[in-house]
Amino acid sequence: MTETMDPVDERLPSPQLFTLGLQHVLVMYAGAVAVPLIVGRALKLEPADVAFLVSADLFVCGLVTLIQSLGATQWFGIRLPVMMGVTFAAVGPIVAMANTQGGAEGARAIFGAIIAAGLISIVIAPLVSRLLRFFPPVVTGTIILVIGVSLMRIGINWIFGNPVGPTAPQIVDPAHADWLKAVADMAAAGGTAIPPLPEGLSLAARMNNPAYAPLSSIAVSAVVLISILLIARFGRGFVANISVLLGIVIGAAIAVAIGAMSFGKVADAAWFGLILPFHFGTPTFDPVMIVTMTLVMIVVMIESTGMFLALGEMTGRRVTRPMLSAGLRTDGLGTLIGGLFNTFPYTSFSQNVGLVGVTGIKSRFVCVAGGVILIVLGLVPKMGALVESVPTMVLGGAGLVMFGMVAATGIRILAGVNFAGNRNNLFIVAVSLGFGLIPLIAPNFKQWMPHDIHPLIESGILLASVSAVLLNAFFNGASGSENEAKAAAMAADH
Repeated sequence: MTETMDPVDERLPSPQLFTLGLQHVLVMYAGAVAVPLIVGRALKLEPADVAFLVSADLFVCGLVTLIQSLGATQWFGIRLPVMMGVTFAAVGPIVAMANTQGGAEGARAIFGAIIAAGLISIVIAPLVSRLLRFFPPVVTGTIILVIGVSLMRIGINWIFGNPVGPTAPQIVDPAHADWLKAVADMAAAGGTAIPPLPEGLSLAARMNNPAYAPLSSIAVSAVVLISILLIARFGRGFVANISVLLGIVIGAAIAVAIGAMSFGKVADAAWFGLILPFHFGTPTFDPVMIVTMTLVMIVVMIESTGMFLALGEMTGRRVTRPMLSAGLRTDGLGTLIGGLFNTFPYTSFSQNVGLVGVTGIKSRFVCVAGGVILIVLGLVPKMGALVESVPTMVLGGAGLVMFGMVAATGIRILAGVNFAGNRNNLFIVAVSLGFGLIPLIAPNFKQWMPHDIHPLIESGILLASVSAVLLNAFFNGASGSENEAKAAAMAADH
């Protein structure tokens, strides 16, 4: 009976399941916790709330992984070895929303948009696979390239400091500020010829800020980056696969040694804590934000379609239309659950799909074990506090690799596109990349446009996605196929 068992449904011994499940968790861990860190800090939340976002993310990662791998009724779960994590495609739009409206109020609006997008995604999931023809590799490769390029800004700012706020490159000279205050006080007191200061008058920031790009931060980021590259070059198998995580551990150890990282928050955090919904209050629902997140989810589900088709080929199990619909519906359900539990849109992690190919272990119960481990980690607040305590200079070196790999994946997919025989593909990539860079290079381009549409247009990822789809339809028509989506997904595995 063992000889005839489908390897996807094989139940391995418990110790082996735990070891292989932990392997999957470690491979995805750095990518899984990056998004809550990015969004939490963009919202300017308190460290305890950022730690909660990390814990909530791990908990929901595990929960959605169980649904996807185990299956829940005929409607949800593709029942293949899939690890689910927060998609990087949502980061740009969410950060744009956070920059518009910060704090708990901004969080409620973001989670409302995610909940609505999750519900819409569940409904449209069966239709998405029929949209594959609008997303050939020239479109998906361009979108993934723009996602990586957009995220690189975050990784670079982790190294040097944010260009605004306390770590801005230049600050106002305190002596100049004191002089202006003295003049303002004299004008307010009256009895002098000094006219009142014009409303809104402020000094220009001209003094170099010692908090921006300190050499110590650059050195730590460089050590993390070099460590990752050395481990990737000389490590073997599993060790090479977790090079980013090991690089962060090395950087954190250095940060502790130089006094830049402490475990005070970790010591104060509890060993057990439930992840409760609506941590930031009742969600609010903004129509433009909902449209934005729904567009993101369509892109995510198209990417997942290719991933599922590739995984079916790797495991020897044919992915039928009902299976594909169940898998995509789970992307929507995971996003809905994410919004309820204060986290973000979910998709299958390509690095874990790649790990299935590397290890040759096709059992979906390995990912079930990984899901259980993630749930346990999410219920331990000390883990969230530990991740939140890692300084951004440590994350910066890893961010260059993580986000750069996203961009490189887009380039790998584009490498299979026929540019020589179809010059129109060059226009699709060139113009869409240009649209994707607009918010990065000219963030104030929208200042004279209606404020209500700002969340929709200030994400370069969305601008590039819409541009690539429309230009491809204009030049090439509806030309994509399942085989092309599968090939693109195989190129994305790392």
